[in-house]
Amino acid sequence: MNAFLTTSLLFGCLIGVVWVGRSVRRHLPEHHLSADSKDAVKLAMGLVATMTALLLGLLISSAKGGYDAQRSEVIQMAAKIAFLDRLLVLYGPEAVDARAQFHDAVAETVRRMWPEENGRPVQLRPASEGGNEVYFAIQRLSPRDDAQRNLKAQASTLATELGQLRALLLAQSEPSISKPLLIAVVSWLMILFLSFSLFAPPNATTALAMFAAAFSVAGALFLILELDQPMSGTIRISSNPMHNALNHDAK
Repeated sequence: MNAFLTTSLLFGCLIGVVWVGRSVRRHLPEHHLSADSKDAVKLAMGLVATMTALLLGLLISSAKGGYDAQRSEVIQMAAKIAFLDRLLVLYGPEAVDARAQFHDAVAETVRRMWPEENGRPVQLRPASEGGNEVYFAIQRLSPRDDAQRNLKAQASTLATELGQLRALLLAQSEPSISKPLLIAVVSWLMILFLSFSLFAPPNATTALAMFAAAFSVAGALFLILELDQPMSGTIRISSNPMHNALNHDAK
């Protein structure tokens, strides 16, 4: 879902609803604009506004939770990469080839997840060949003593955990925002803006207030949709932890 296109469409719809409300206001009978009518509409719209605020909060919480979970997994990956590299260094010269293959696999992972070229799609699906080569390279190590056996076992465990984290990132790449909830929020917002424009005095001050409110609501929805795609959106997860692990890996 394109966040910018969706929020731009919402902003346009809200402005359009305000214009429709102002046009309808001019044709309403006077008793429809009485104080009693306004009070009744305010009570009804207060309920709609409360439900809208609650649902917006739910969407923000869901999107932020997904963003934080994937960010935590990226940091875990970076930490495990640095630690696995350290284990291979401690193993000794026999692990030089395995370490070189591991470095190449990490570099390819960073290139796929954070492409340098603008517009190039993010690839969260693991490059199975590179991961398999690293795992088998670790398995081919022949320990000479208990220390190397322990290091090999820990390295194998870390390699498996890294593969699991990549698979988890791929599984979580699906949008977490429910489309029916999103449609409900947009519908309620349009109802609210229609009611506001029906009873607001037709002057520049109220027009500016409506414009600012529509812009703010569209901005909130933009942030929600951006947080829901943390690896490819504008508010994307930083690649610094992985680059730091890669630089450490190269030493």
